[in-house]
Amino acid sequence: MGLPTPHAVRDPIERASRDELAALQLERMRWSIAHAYANVAHYRAKLDGAGLRPEDLRSLADLARFPFTSKEDLRATYPFGMFAVPLREVVRVHASSGTTGKPTVVGYTRRDLDTWSEVMARSIFAAGGRDSDVFHNALGYGLFTGGLGYHYGAERLGMTVVPAAAGQSERQIQLLMDFGATVITSTPSYLLALAEEFDRQGIDARSTRLRLALLGAEPWTNQMRHEIEERFALSAIDTYGLSEVIGPGVACECAESKDGAHVWEDHFYPEVIDPETGAVLPDGALGELVFTSLTKEAMPVIRYRTRDLTRLLPGTARPAMRRIEKIAGRSDDMLILRGVNVFPSQIEECLLKQPRLAPHYQLELWRDERHLDQLDVLVEMKPQFAAAEQTVRDAAAHELQHHVKSMVGVTVRVKLVPCGAIERSFGKAKRVADRRPK
Repeated sequence: MGLPTPHAVRDPIERASRDELAALQLERMRWSIAHAYANVAHYRAKLDGAGLRPEDLRSLADLARFPFTSKEDLRATYPFGMFAVPLREVVRVHASSGTTGKPTVVGYTRRDLDTWSEVMARSIFAAGGRDSDVFHNALGYGLFTGGLGYHYGAERLGMTVVPAAAGQSERQIQLLMDFGATVITSTPSYLLALAEEFDRQGIDARSTRLRLALLGAEPWTNQMRHEIEERFALSAIDTYGLSEVIGPGVACECAESKDGAHVWEDHFYPEVIDPETGAVLPDGALGELVFTSLTKEAMPVIRYRTRDLTRLLPGTARPAMRRIEKIAGRSDDMLILRGVNVFPSQIEECLLKQPRLAPHYQLELWRDERHLDQLDVLVEMKPQFAAAEQTVRDAAAHELQHHVKSMVGVTVRVKLVPCGAIERSFGKAKRVADRRPK
């Protein structure tokens, strides 16, 4: 069976051959590395320390010789040490929350903002959005890149944008019903929280005009996709991005295939590496995703380690653009429990197969009196089962415990908590709470 062809594309590069794309990538990569070397002292010191100069990049394969960039590099140069242009040319600054240390700061020139708007418009178009749609934006605005990234991309595409932002769930329902939104963006976990608010108000979430949801900013499983599509009667599309690379708009699933997010490789060059050794892995192997920016002016990045775990796969709907498999988790989110590697997404996959349990959960790590690490899964019953007899509740908890043991290989303790006890996040859901003594 041949590869599907795009029903429509926004940019001719989406129809390019792999050879045409590779030639463009090499030209742009040479410019980007030379730009970073000439204008960012941190990159110049790193390349000099590795005995490399920009002209040593003669082929795309040569990139593997260049040093990585990490979040620690961005924090060490806080706030503007990674900028490659004078501050007067930077027209926008975004930053991470900084909950685990200094925030990582990113900057944009006017051309960068134009590029960002265009790759976002391309992503929304590939997902099935059109200029006739009403676009409900339920992502956070401000220093977080999500809300503004989608906002300008949707406007670039010509959509009617409702900048609802995150939170105030009761008001979100009113806006969705009154304004007749046909496309929505949020985190997957927040869209499920909105489904609960529909239920609380006695409104069928399937009665809206929504036909498409563009979701990202946190790992989510295909089981969660199915849950969302069933509850809202829409198509849920996986999107991918991160502020250090540009924000949302790095990759997006295509409506005609829905088989992994195609990376816009004319702007962002992907690699997958072994997280331990740093060696580049062949396409199809599971490892850590790394990006090199090809067109960014204000803050180019060379081999930025995302910590996201995935595989690079051949393109389908956009044949030249490789796909990333659904993010399996993050190397820095991986829990090692009694010698077994455990990712929150594995627990989520087991949970979403349980018909009586709600898709809201938190993992609590703690240490027992024998100094052994233990893991509790805190989860709610679905509202219709909240008042069930204790035997039913015990059976639901035991079934989840059994599936986690069978699928993941660890024994966990399942604790059922009251409906609403798990915090509903407007942004990225906090899935792991480490209660172990420091």
